[in-house]
Amino acid sequence: MSEHTDVNNPQQPQEQRETRVMVVDDHPMWRDAVARDLAAAGLDVVATAGDGPEAVRRARAVTPDVLVLDLNLPGMPGVQVCKELVGANPALRVLVLSASGEHADVLEAVKSGATGYLLKSAGAEELIDAVRRTAVGDPVFTPGLAGLVLGEYRRLATDPLPTASDEPKAPQLTDRETEVLRLVAKGLSYKQIAERLVISHRTVQNHVQNTLGKLQLHNRVELVRYAIEAGLDDA
Repeated sequence: MSEHTDVNNPQQPQEQRETRVMVVDDHPMWRDAVARDLAAAGLDVVATAGDGPEAVRRARAVTPDVLVLDLNLPGMPGVQVCKELVGANPALRVLVLSASGEHADVLEAVKSGATGYLLKSAGAEELIDAVRRTAVGDPVFTPGLAGLVLGEYRRLATDPLPTASDEPKAPQLTDRETEVLRLVAKGLSYKQIAERLVISHRTVQNHVQNTLGKLQLHNRVELVRYAIEAGLDDA
């Protein structure tokens, strides 16, 4: 599929051509259709899998940038697949593509490390856009679910982290890092933050990665929780 991508096509940005995607779903026809749509859009579909254990093995072997993941998998639930793979490789982005819009499923997926959550009712163009945005770290949710997730961040922030008192004070963030963190806590995408601060999308990503490193956090979920506990979302 991806081997036929025209690397000289000026209409395809470099980062879109090189995004490596793996599709995991236990329904072969659905899985193949999703893979075909993504490949046709210029994304590099490096593997597919039909059950949880196979997904873990193949993802570790091919190291995709984005994992398009169903939750209802034989052998191992999708949330467990997400936990294992993101835990071993925090740079992996996971976009859940599920038939379930149940709030409990959405929150469990996000807590397991998923970057975004899209319902299977989404069209091909919406899915392709979601994968590309997920690849650069933007949280992507079916409309109506983003507010639910942000509300859960706020609820979690009311419970102090159990190890906070035993840890040294967090390193000082720069003014720009703090500014970016405040906007992340408000639920803005990296693209929106870049436009708000009149900086590049890549610069926003760099600030977020630097902040994660300084605070010894692993993903956007932990970062937003930290920001809300610090009161940055209300600043």
